[in-house]
Amino acid sequence: MVLHAHLPFVRHPEHPDALEEAWLYEAMAECYIPLLDRLERLAEEGVPYHLSFTLTPTLAAMLRDPLLQERFRRHVALMQDLGRRELHRTRHHPELHRLARFHADHWDRVALLYHDRYRGDLITPLARLQEAGRVEILASAATHGYLPLMDVVPQAVEAQIAVGVHAYRELFGRQPRGFWLPECGFHPGHDQILRRHGVEYTIVDAHGLLFGQPRPPHAVYQPVVTGAGLAVFGRDWESSKQVWSATEGYPGDPAYRDFYRDIGWDLDWEYIKPYLRAGIRGNTGFKYHRITGPTPHKELYDPDAARERARVHAGNFVFNRAKQVEYLAGGMDDPPVVLAPYDAELFGHWWFEGPDFLEDVLRFMAANPSVRTTTPGRHLDRLTQLALVEPTLSSWGYKGYNEVWLEGSNDWIYRHLHKAAERMVELARRFPEAQGLQRRALNQAARELLLAQASDWAFIMKTGTMVEYARRRTVEHLERFHTLYHDLLRGTIDGYRLGLLEERDNLFPFLDYRVYAPQPVPAPQAAGG
Repeated sequence: MVLHAHLPFVRHPEHPDALEEAWLYEAMAECYIPLLDRLERLAEEGVPYHLSFTLTPTLAAMLRDPLLQERFRRHVALMQDLGRRELHRTRHHPELHRLARFHADHWDRVALLYHDRYRGDLITPLARLQEAGRVEILASAATHGYLPLMDVVPQAVEAQIAVGVHAYRELFGRQPRGFWLPECGFHPGHDQILRRHGVEYTIVDAHGLLFGQPRPPHAVYQPVVTGAGLAVFGRDWESSKQVWSATEGYPGDPAYRDFYRDIGWDLDWEYIKPYLRAGIRGNTGFKYHRITGPTPHKELYDPDAARERARVHAGNFVFNRAKQVEYLAGGMDDPPVVLAPYDAELFGHWWFEGPDFLEDVLRFMAANPSVRTTTPGRHLDRLTQLALVEPTLSSWGYKGYNEVWLEGSNDWIYRHLHKAAERMVELARRFPEAQGLQRRALNQAARELLLAQASDWAFIMKTGTMVEYARRRTVEHLERFHTLYHDLLRGTIDGYRLGLLEERDNLFPFLDYRVYAPQPVPAPQAAGG
């Protein structure tokens, strides 16, 4: 199982109550902290498990940012206050009062963990789990740029990968073995870039392997190796669908908490207004109803029934995986591997009971004689030979290719992104040994380009949520880049304005603009023999 933890870089020091920063706070409170809590509990109890994570550089930068850490603390305190008010408001309604107590306890637990156990640092406990051999953390691209559509300027792809690997080494003090391609977006030839930066393996969607040349001998149930020496794992559709699908998978069960029904929408405006971001109705995390079914009428949520349902679903998931590997093993020499990647935010944010489900899956796997959890790196270490296959262009997006990130709502961005990338390469060549203010401006230009390239903006434009924000972020980063570009060429860098940009878009303090004009590096020896 691979959990892909990612959010775009959203940090607005100029706004004390930026609406979009709630994406981070919700994911921290509902997903990252509950997952860490359960993984640490399993480790303390001696339950054997192995799990893979990706922690994208943008998410890591936000989790480590003092401003966002302090704002999250204030957010948690505000939700604790709402919990106390809800306990008072529902005191004469036993069923609602029980649900108010459940949610108030959740926020108290989040506060306890974040303040007392983790001291505001969610990355160090994850690193400790990796050092203990429980977790394997993959690197990812600098700002989650969708690499297949950046291939027009190969140096742009190289920079996304190089900065992502560097960010990983800064965080964890070691070289990453695996690399998560944003959106599982593979483009032929990118395996050579990954190998240049020491990456041993990556993951593609099933058809990326199945339509490769030649066809893989064991479908997606063994990794293959490319001519460049990169090991490639394929996503298993069956295990993915059981957990991903809201209609056919576990998360759509009527007993589970309904994501969309929230007191931020239901309660009186004057009562709830102090707890809403930017004075706009939205989710608070206090959700008192269950999915119930495809009907506007929603029954009250029963946490105990939902917890038991998660346990049943976890047992079903492990049973199915055991039967799956027993069947597959009959036609294979090496043990089959079932690779199941998911967005980490599914577990807790979109599917509230997801962390409970995952904990139970890991417990049941540990007790099952037919199947066990592993990581891509551990599995590679067991193999002596891999089949040579060249994967095809693919992604895990709608229809399996580039359509989500290249269609009528977002296609306008690419000519601008490509032009900016070409100009960044030009700057790196023109100023090979810049120092002082000039070097700072070149590094910030690279930073703004990377931020403009985030796949999230095109995705948001496609899905129709927060479109104006996504458009504005794309345009603003490009405008900042081009301003710096022209200032550098004219020799008229405004130090004050540059300082403001460095403070606002402050990720990747190690960034060296010369990543856009790197020296050739020999590819390491092929992975997997």
